[in-house]
Amino acid sequence: RSVYDDQPNAHQRFMEKLDACIRNHDREIEKMCNFHHQGFVDAITELLKVRADAEKLKVQVTDTNRRLQDAGKEVIAQTEEIIRCRVQQQNITTVVEKLQLCLPVLEMYSKLKEQMNVKRYYSALKTMEQLENLYLPRVSQYRFCQIMIENLPKLREEIKEISMSDLKDFLESIRKHSDRIGETAMKQAQQQKSFSTALQKQNNVNYGRNMHLGRNRVLESKNEVTLKRTFEDDDEHEEEVLTAQDLVDFSPVYRCLHIYSVLGDGEIFENYYRKQRRKQARLVLQPQSSMHETVEGYRRYFSQIVGFFVVEDHILHVTQGLVTRTYTDELWNMALSKIIAVLRTHSSYCSDPDLVLELKNLIVVFADTLQGYGFPVNRLFDLLFEIRDQYNETLLKKWSGLFRDIFEADNYSPIPVANEEEYKIVISKFPFQDPELDKQSFPKKLPMSQSVPQIYIQVKEFIYASLKFSESLHRSSTEIDDMLRKSTNLLLTRTLTSCLQNLIKKPHIGLTELVQIIINTTHLEHACKYLEDFISNITNISQVTVHTARLYGLSTFK
Repeated sequence: RSVYDDQPNAHQRFMEKLDACIRNHDREIEKMCNFHHQGFVDAITELLKVRADAEKLKVQVTDTNRRLQDAGKEVIAQTEEIIRCRVQQQNITTVVEKLQLCLPVLEMYSKLKEQMNVKRYYSALKTMEQLENLYLPRVSQYRFCQIMIENLPKLREEIKEISMSDLKDFLESIRKHSDRIGETAMKQAQQQKSFSTALQKQNNVNYGRNMHLGRNRVLESKNEVTLKRTFEDDDEHEEEVLTAQDLVDFSPVYRCLHIYSVLGDGEIFENYYRKQRRKQARLVLQPQSSMHETVEGYRRYFSQIVGFFVVEDHILHVTQGLVTRTYTDELWNMALSKIIAVLRTHSSYCSDPDLVLELKNLIVVFADTLQGYGFPVNRLFDLLFEIRDQYNETLLKKWSGLFRDIFEADNYSPIPVANEEEYKIVISKFPFQDPELDKQSFPKKLPMSQSVPQIYIQVKEFIYASLKFSESLHRSSTEIDDMLRKSTNLLLTRTLTSCLQNLIKKPHIGLTELVQIIINTTHLEHACKYLEDFISNITNISQVTVHTARLYGLSTFK
């Protein structure tokens, strides 16, 4: 600004000075170039020399690069192969690791399927539990694992259905086999009791010695045969003692109980089992309408009931909580009330004393069998006392007919005896003693007619028949003695008296027959003391005992 503003010719002077400065600089540059020119020329010369070597080097580098590239292709290919193999190896390692996690799961699932195929359902449930709690959580991310998890509840339901089906088959099986189970149990109880009774009778010498001579030999022979057969049967079947478990396969119950317990439904199973068994109990307790006609009807009825409770007793002792003692006692009390009602009804139809006696023997075996399994049976023995009265009534009716037949067949004349042998035959049948008559020579006549020894024999037979019912009732000798005397009194005071009263009212009975009937009655009156001795000998109860009843024959005949 000072160049343009100060003086009029200032710009020109500035330009002149500037040109002078430029010329000075040019001269300095020229000097500098002149000074360095030789070095530049030398450098260019060197570069021209290097140029040829650079071209040669370029060719060599190009050739080396080409050869190196050719050689590197194989290395690159091998390197790529190595990389690929390394990736495969890593993948294989990963697969092995994953398979090591999956294989136990697959093995357990395969084991589960195998257990299902061979019906080892309880083991299958344990395997499922291990799968869910231990194995499946490790591989839960895989799709097959989800399929397994979805299938397990279905398999559980399938196991429940199959086990319940097996239980139903089992219940049907024991319903069909209950009579066989009961028959076996009753037979074993009867054999054991027969064996004990035979030993007791053999050791009790007085029992046989006090019996009537003819009857004694028969009974002793029977005892020996019974004891012998008992020993033989025990030796023969010592290793063949059958139990409920031998006759019925209880494994479905155990299996079903374990399965439902593992699944947490044990209470449901218990309620179902008890409900079904109650239904079966009601069916078993229903008798056939014709049961009272044959012994087999009663035997089958008792066998089914025994079989039912033998099974329940077995279940009670081999399972925990499926059935309880309270449950079995309640079931038994219900059954016992029904049994007693059925026996009262059906036994009232029995008019045959032999059938009543068979029924009594069956009831005793039935009671002894169930008592051996811990069930109270006192009410059954109380029922036997009711049946005993009915048995005595049937005996009285039967002996009434026998007495009528004897009276009708009698000729109402003294018994003629031609020799000693005939006399001994009569004396062996009837306790007759007359010293005056003994002094007479043969042939001679006994004062009574043929009906007297026959009546006496039949009274003794009646006592034996009454005694048969009193056996095995678990009563004392005093009670048995009292029973025999009461029943014999009924025979003398009611049955025989009625027959005699009807006899003397018949039109064909004349004075001669009446006189003979009076004589016969007198001898029967004298024979009453021998009947009392006979009863005392059977029961081993002395007549001097305070509670011993007396026969009413003396007053009756008078």
